Amino acid sequence: MKFFAACSLLLIATGAFAQDCKNYFFLQDNKTVEMTIYNKKAEANGKQVYKVSDVKTNGNTTTASLASEMFNKNDKSIAKGNSLVTCTGGVFMIDMKFMLPQQQAEQFGKADAKVQNAYIEYPATMTVGDHLKDGVMDMEVDNNGLKQTVHMEVNNRSVEAKESVTTTAGTWECFKITYKSKISIKTMGIGVPINVEGTEWYAPGFGVVKTESKNGGTAITAIK
Repeated sequence: MKFFAACSLLLIATGAFAQDCKNYFFLQDNKTVEMTIYNKKAEANGKQVYKVSDVKTNGNTTTASLASEMFNKNDKSIAKGNSLVTCTGGVFMIDMKFMLPQQQAEQFGKADAKVQNAYIEYPATMTVGDHLKDGVMDMEVDNNGLKQTVHMEVNNRSVEAKESVTTTAGTWECFKITYKSKISIKTMGIGVPINVEGTEWYAPGFGVVKTESKNGGTAITAIK
């Protein structure tokens, strides 16, 4: 399975439409969102483009296909793939591959991978002080004949505050959410651990519009 895992988190949830999945941004047919990728010096270093298609509803569950593509600072495509997103009763779930940091996203962007369904989710409602559900993912990768295994845990997801965020795409009232992730990549049984502490700004009814870590961040810069 070809896949692309972006560093940034585009996870959508809503309070006002808690039981109406069709209002989630990534469950609206033919929508496109572009996110600029920034390095640790806050310099633009590329972009991520997401396109929504094949939206289907069955009862209180809605699914959609999400095509993703990463471009470097020279606008050259370096990774692409497809994932399935799901919303049930207002709770939005998206493939955990999108939680991988940018460097690993590029590394595995053209690889063949076997992974069991693993999702990270946002609840339909949240308040400051909430602790959100953890996520775990295991993956087997064949990177041009190089066999690797990946284990990732995302935890300590804490809703810290409410803040206003403005980008070239708009202004949103957001929840500021911090999290930690632990990634182990093993090649021929030898593991390389990666620890990430990140922050994201999540707009209810829309999604994550901005992310930051010590290695850089992302921000939505265009919606079509």
